[in-house]
Amino acid sequence: MQASKLNYYLKLFGFSPKKFLFSIKGTLPYLKNLRKIKKQLKDDAQFGIAELYPCLDDRYEPAGTLAMHYFYQDIYVANKIFNANPQKHVDIGSRIDGFVAHVASFREIEVFDIRPLDKKINNVIFRKADLMAEDFLIKDYCDSVSSLHAIEHFGLGRYGDEIISNGYLTGLANITRLLKPGGTFYFSVPIGRQRIEFDAHRVFSVKYLMGMLEKDYRISSFAFIDDNENLNTDVDINSAGIDDNFGCSFGCGIFELKKR
Repeated sequence: MQASKLNYYLKLFGFSPKKFLFSIKGTLPYLKNLRKIKKQLKDDAQFGIAELYPCLDDRYEPAGTLAMHYFYQDIYVANKIFNANPQKHVDIGSRIDGFVAHVASFREIEVFDIRPLDKKINNVIFRKADLMAEDFLIKDYCDSVSSLHAIEHFGLGRYGDEIISNGYLTGLANITRLLKPGGTFYFSVPIGRQRIEFDAHRVFSVKYLMGMLEKDYRISSFAFIDDNENLNTDVDINSAGIDDNFGCSFGCGIFELKKR
């Protein structure tokens, strides 16, 4: 088994080898620092140590961690919505603590998700809804819609949804119905060799995506995040790069689409 796969399965069951090793490494500095601050606090009556709360691995982590794909994707699309300033923007299943939070910082956003949201968030209107439902009949509801890193999960059961092998097609059809003619759809999914990694997600080839989308949309812009986590913007989607999914094994394709 590859080391990366082994690490994945260990973390799946709550064990992180990296965190474990960093915590062992950080134990000695923690004890040294504890002795040092206790000594200094003898001459400082303002604070006392009420309890111990070791953070053993933080000193070895980088200044910040970027969630794969999401960080760049969320900022990139939120900026597009800021500039476009649509009348009504609806999101389908994107990250609440990423993209939705970015948009909610400057405007109202309505969110549809199959899972409940039990927190009230300023500028966020939430609706619990299943976009794979055949009776989801809301039509011409908004002039702007987004679904970032969400459609690839539809129908795989990961989030409590029903197992429907082509559920992503129903989801896209319902999103298209939701959007007014001439409206804008911001859409992203993993790109690479076409496959399912069950029960996490699908990965789509760019050619397949274009064939799937061209009936209802024209492509206004295309960007992608490559396997090295670099954001590539204003990419010519009709270039030769489409043949090998722009070199991506597990990248992220980001489409700005205009409904026909």
